[in-house]
Amino acid sequence: MDIILITTIIASLFLLIAAAEPLASYLRLPFAVIIACLGILIGLGAAFFLYTDLTDALNPVAAAILALPIRSNVFLYVFLPTLVFQVTLGLNLRRMADDWVPILVLAVVAVFVATFVVGYSLALVSSLSLAAALLVGAIVSTTDPSAVVSIFRSISAPRRLARIIEGESLLNDAAAIALAALFLDYVKAGVPDPSVQSALARLPVLLLGGVVTGWVAARIAIWIMALFARYELAVISVSIALPYLAYITAEQSIGASGVIAVVVAAMTLQLTGPRRLPPTTWANLRDVWDLLAHWAGALIFVLAALLIPRMLETVGLSDLALIFVVVAAAIAARAVILYLLLPLLTRMGLSPVVERPYRVAILWGGLRGAVTLSLALAVTESALVPADIKRQVAILATGFTLFTLLVQGTTLRSVIGWLGLDKLSPLDNALYRQVIAVALQTVRADIARVTENYDLSQETVRSEAKRFGERLDIVVKAADEATDIPDRDRITLGLIALASAERDLIVDRFRDRTISSALSEQLLANADALIEASRFNGRSGYKAAARRSLGFDRWLRGAVFLHNRLRISKPLAHLMATRFGILLSQRLILRDLHGFIDGRIRRIHGRRVAELLHTMLDRRIEMVEQALEGLQLQFPGYAEEMERRIIRRTALRLEEREYDTLLEDGLIGEEVHSALTQDIGARRDRAERAPRLDLALQKVELVRRFPLFTDMDDAVLTRLSRTLKTRYVNPGEVILTRESVIKRVYFVASGAVELAAAGQTWRLGRGEMFGQVGLLMRRPQRIEVRAIAPTTLLVLEEERFLRLMKRSEVIQNAVRAGAEKRGITLQ
Repeated sequence: MDIILITTIIASLFLLIAAAEPLASYLRLPFAVIIACLGILIGLGAAFFLYTDLTDALNPVAAAILALPIRSNVFLYVFLPTLVFQVTLGLNLRRMADDWVPILVLAVVAVFVATFVVGYSLALVSSLSLAAALLVGAIVSTTDPSAVVSIFRSISAPRRLARIIEGESLLNDAAAIALAALFLDYVKAGVPDPSVQSALARLPVLLLGGVVTGWVAARIAIWIMALFARYELAVISVSIALPYLAYITAEQSIGASGVIAVVVAAMTLQLTGPRRLPPTTWANLRDVWDLLAHWAGALIFVLAALLIPRMLETVGLSDLALIFVVVAAAIAARAVILYLLLPLLTRMGLSPVVERPYRVAILWGGLRGAVTLSLALAVTESALVPADIKRQVAILATGFTLFTLLVQGTTLRSVIGWLGLDKLSPLDNALYRQVIAVALQTVRADIARVTENYDLSQETVRSEAKRFGERLDIVVKAADEATDIPDRDRITLGLIALASAERDLIVDRFRDRTISSALSEQLLANADALIEASRFNGRSGYKAAARRSLGFDRWLRGAVFLHNRLRISKPLAHLMATRFGILLSQRLILRDLHGFIDGRIRRIHGRRVAELLHTMLDRRIEMVEQALEGLQLQFPGYAEEMERRIIRRTALRLEEREYDTLLEDGLIGEEVHSALTQDIGARRDRAERAPRLDLALQKVELVRRFPLFTDMDDAVLTRLSRTLKTRYVNPGEVILTRESVIKRVYFVASGAVELAAAGQTWRLGRGEMFGQVGLLMRRPQRIEVRAIAPTTLLVLEEERFLRLMKRSEVIQNAVRAGAEKRGITLQ
């Protein structure tokens, strides 16, 4: 085919993509539906002009369109890695990790349920073998991730629910493609009735192989990116190569799932990349991938839609009946997941409550698209598949895709409106009116000031002021009718606004480069958790999420084990350095929120709500400072270095901003500005490096500051610090239970614990110890010890403690004092 003609067709397709977005907005239909319909119309039009005698002028173009080299591998190897990679990069993985159980269960179970329900239904009513029917079931069980994401954004679904369904829609493609490959092998081999066990047995190899391939490929890519960190285009180029190489390696070299490899590669890059790359490079990389995915998603739909007329050439009435069976079975399988499995996961505490309107929206919103068509096309291209099976698979998959796009896709917005998911709740509606009233009052004052500066004619100013005042009166009257919002709801709305403002401040700090990409990702995840918890549980949810944000990292236990047992300190040092950075950044950001409460929330929700939010914010700041003080006590001097790092980064940003202003004012040229910014870039690279945290040295210094160890010389202190093991405890975590047989003694390095025994409680803080009485009496003490703040403990085993006590009179006196405090006499 003439290269000029192909180039012209591809360029024309981009014009079609450009027109589809405004058309979808005008018709209020999903973008995927519009682009698919346009592709179908192009395919039908090309066939009409080529095979009729109406005119021959368009025959070369029509023939070129119908002869485009559209193969299944084009979809699976060119477009699919781009789509999967970009969708994964856009997910909030830190928040999604909290819901990994329902996501995996839904992704895997939903695909299996859909595959077998559709497969056995087809096998009962058609002449297809069970293997071929299950192949159809696997092909139609894929959902389009981008369509699902856009649907949930359009109905403003709860964020946690949206994350679960988005994650499920992404991962079910991998499971469905893996199952389709299995059943296609059975069809090629002529196995009519494959066993479920044999299909399940091969699945772990596909999944685990994909995980390992994706992780290794991403680690290599990140290492190369870090080497090229100062060259933005080189970094972005490596990121574009990553998903394709991971996909091809998994599929062709290992025989694993290429989709899983791409998903894991994107997850690894998202979690590691921000720490290794400059913020601007990371932001631009994300922008490039958004654009590539938009083009890939549109092209895959257009090209797949071009195949639809060809794949439905021989459709008959009996085929339409089988398409109806596939549609009914697929909807029934989806209903089983939504109305049986999801409620079960909710009762087990693994999934949020999914209200009935959302279930209906999810049920009707499972659009299929290019992945389904490309899998069907792969079947038709195989020489080992019988012709009658090729025909049935092509018709059933294409017919089902058309139903989801032309019936479900076009009616989805109406269904959402019927369910009331596109309307504000009464509470949000009342808030909506009040926000407009407050905003317009501010605008009126600003307009009056602006018109004075412009020296406009008085008649025009009075006319416009009267018009604006009439609108303001209407809005204020509507707001006055909505003043019956309960204080409890006002507090909830205020907390959501406060957490949203915190999120905005984090983004601003990231843009100013006063906090790194890695810290901003974690801080944004904490802010999202605050918003979500406030929305569902109000004040108590906000407090609980704030406490969790100050807790120790979930990976800390493993890092402590490596440090204590294997003397591998790098993971623990990294986690502690990250914690320092988060607490320092939180302290700065939270202090700025008081101005937001006075400037915004007080005017909308009133003085009582504002004062309560001030109190809650002060308590959060106090908790952050306590946690920070604990780290400062544990790691003397390190906090000072971290604070110096923040000051240097802020100074660099201000200096860079000054140079930008000088360039805009024309006081310096591009050459001078480029030299200045290069100098700033070199100094910023040095400032980005976190100071080294020497845990061994820090522990010796920490032990030296304990009052109990003041009578020991340096040599003994050094040996003691090596034997003391570190344990980090989150608030509420139980350290000792009433049935515990005590074999070690605990020293509180920072934080606080509470002892409860015989109806009494005692609180111990920094420098105190517990466990010594039970150890010496050699029987359970019926005492429970629980952390009441993020706490760092130093733990000493029984034998070493007894030797230490014999040597130190200070320890002996402390043991006696602790026993007497509880009314116990020790010899």
